[in-house]
Formats: sequence, C-alpha cells, structure tokens
Amino acid sequence: MIQPELVKKQRILMAVLSVLIIVTIVIGMGLGYASLSYDRLIPTLLGQGTFKEEFVLFSIRLPRVFITVLAGMALALSGAILQGLTRNDLADPGIIGINSGAGVAIAVFFLFVPIEAGTFIYMLPLCAFFGALLTAILIYAFSYKKDEGLQPVKMVLVGVGFSMALSGVMIVLISSAEREKVDFIAKWLSGNIWGTDWPFIWALLPWLLVLIPFTLYKANRLNLLSLSEPVAIGIGVSIEKERIILLLTAVALAASAVSVTGGIAFIGLIAPHMAKALVGPRNQLFIPIAILLGGWLLLFADTLGRNLADPDGLPAGIMVAIIGAPYFMYLLLKK
Repeated sequence: MIQPELVKKQRILMAVLSVLIIVTIVIGMGLGYASLSYDRLIPTLLGQGTFKEEFVLFSIRLPRVFITVLAGMALALSGAILQGLTRNDLADPGIIGINSGAGVAIAVFFLFVPIEAGTFIYMLPLCAFFGALLTAILIYAFSYKKDEGLQPVKMVLVGVGFSMALSGVMIVLISSAEREKVDFIAKWLSGNIWGTDWPFIWALLPWLLVLIPFTLYKANRLNLLSLSEPVAIGIGVSIEKERIILLLTAVALAASAVSVTGGIAFIGLIAPHMAKALVGPRNQLFIPIAILLGGWLLLFADTLGRNLADPDGLPAGIMVAIIGAPYFMYLLLKK
C-alpha cells in the first residue's frame, strides 16, 4: 500500500517537472545562432510567421527539442531498470558499456553497409539495439555465477571493461574510414544531437510509446527483483525470466535513444537517483519522476551547450558529462 501523501507528492513533482520542461522548451526555442523573438513564437506556431521564422522553429528548433526530451526520458528509464535489475546504484547504460555496443553497431552499419536515405533513419535504432543487446548478453554472461546468480558489483566492473574495449574497436573501425564518415562518428561519440529532423522523432517515439507503459506495468516486479534472490524466489518470482525481459527493455530504450543522440552517459545514473531522493525507492513512484527528470536534464544540457559557443556549440554529451562525472565519483566513494 503506497501512502497517499507520497502519491500526492509524486503528482505535484510531476506537474512541476512538466512545467519546467515546457519553460525550458520555450526558452530554448528563442535562443540559438539564428535567434527567434519570443513575441513571435505563438504567431509562428500558428502559421503566421515569416519564412525564416517558420524554418528556424519547425525545421531546426522543435525537432531538436523533441528529440532531446524523448532521448533523455529513454535513457533515464533504461538506467532505472538497470539499477533495479542489478541492485547497484552505479548502473547506467553509458557507464556499463551498452551505449558503446550500440555505437559500434552503428559505426559498422554506417561505414560498411550501403545506405539508402529513406531507410537509414529507421534502421539505426534496430542496428543500435542488436549491438547493445549483444553487449548486454556478454556483460550478463561474464557477471553471472551458477551458484550465486548475477553479481551486481562485478556487472558494473565488467561493463566498464567492455566500454573501454569497444572504444578501442571504434578507433580501429574509423582509422581507415573516409574523412566525412569519421566526422559523423566523432560527433556521435561526443554526444552531439545529430538526429534533428522530424523523421528521427518518428523513429524514436514508437519505442517509448510501447516501453514506458510496459515498464510501469512491470514496476512491481522490479520492486521484488531489488530484494535478495532467496526472498524473490520465495515470493514466486521467476527471476531469470523477469531479468531477461527487463534487460531487453533497458537495452531497447538505451539503443533507440543513442541511435539519434550519440553516446550520452550519466542521464541514466543521475535521474533515477534524484527521483528516489524525492519520492523514495518504490518503482511505481520514482520511475515517472525519473522519466521527466531525464527528459529535462538532457534538454537543459543541450540548450545550454548549443548556446555557449557559436555556431555549433558544445555537444550535449559533454555538458551531461560535466554534470554527471562528479556525481558518479561521489556515488563511487559513497557506495
């Protein structure tokens, strides 16, 4: 039974975060290399702007805003799932190598597969998913002991090792590639939001529309998996089956996000922690908060980064790392 006070607090926080996202979106729409006057936002949204205003808003700003919010939500939810599965507060798809696996798959696809413009956008999430899935399977296999089950601390350490190894593979792949393709992959590695057009939103959105409700449906299972294995088995939970299903969900969320945003870490680490600090560890309570926090954090980092340096700004991945790396060190020392 969840206390009514906590439910009320959760709803208030969700409303506040929703308003914060909207305010940041409005601020972001007016800032940038091609500025757009705030008093022209509503007329332009209603189709009464000039050609330049409509181009800046509908072709540049809005797609990027939606991509960053959706990707931040996906990364935060993926991190929340991984932390629940591993019972480890340091788990994050960027830190434990899942993002790197997706990146290598995208690099192989981009460098060696003949690409058609019409299918490229929609193939990227699938390629990223298979690369991330293979990486997750290997990390899981190396972290599992038959008599003891999954070892959470070992999983993080193995994941960090895989992340470093895959970074080396990425360097080997791009060392002999064409300059133009190397530039694209370099931007991907730095977490540059490159998928800034409407088709990328349609490629990402279906994954979230399916996997967010599915994860909320499985929230109670995550609560049980966070207990010790003997207790969870005693309650009647099929541990391995639930772990595999939820791991696939986390991999799909992370892969779909990084396929259009590049290698962004720490969102999946920070957002769940902040959410738990606000409403407690029950997944039904903190997951919706974490989703909104993740969306806002990536939106804020990208808005700040692209306005710090003209004309291209700083990649969102670098801005998130500036925030997330000290937090990661703090958790590492604390835990």
